[in-house]
Amino acid sequence: MKNFAGSWEPGNDRGNRNSKLKNVILIGFMGSGKSSVGYRLSYALKRSLCDTDSLIEKREGRKISQIFAEEGEQYFRDLETATLKQMLEKREYKRCILSLGGGTPLREENRKLLKQLGTVFYLRVTPEMVWERLKGDTTRPLLQTEDPQRTIRELLEKRDPIYMEAADIVVECSGKEQDEIVEFIRKKTVEK
Repeated sequence: MKNFAGSWEPGNDRGNRNSKLKNVILIGFMGSGKSSVGYRLSYALKRSLCDTDSLIEKREGRKISQIFAEEGEQYFRDLETATLKQMLEKREYKRCILSLGGGTPLREENRKLLKQLGTVFYLRVTPEMVWERLKGDTTRPLLQTEDPQRTIRELLEKRDPIYMEAADIVVECSGKEQDEIVEFIRKKTVEK
């Protein structure tokens, strides 16, 4: 697995297992910059951007927060899995930038699907960085708690090992400008 500096962690090179689809997949915690980095990356690589949350909202005709409130988290997670399966089957999802919801990689089944879809980049952030970006954001269902900072720390602590397992390349985002992150991913994509 490569980190932002480009060095290798021994024993974690998973190879180019997805040369057929060549999608660039962005995973990470909410507020890690997946959508904004994805948007910039789509211009840099001249590829379409496919945001799974947007696809789900369009298909369902309602916002993610509504889906959570009306149907529950389990229903939403099922929609994420169905969306990944659809992406594997349709030609329009080849050579895209795929920006995933923060919880998508939590299911083992989804991590297996990601391996088939393309190269997975984990945009890794600190809890402090997430709080700075999301404080005051009422659209995040999982942060509608009495202590959102604590929720961020706890969720990130649970999710980080899962994101690390799913990733081909880890991008340490703390202290990095978005342009640096986009350029790093662009270079790694061109190398493949």
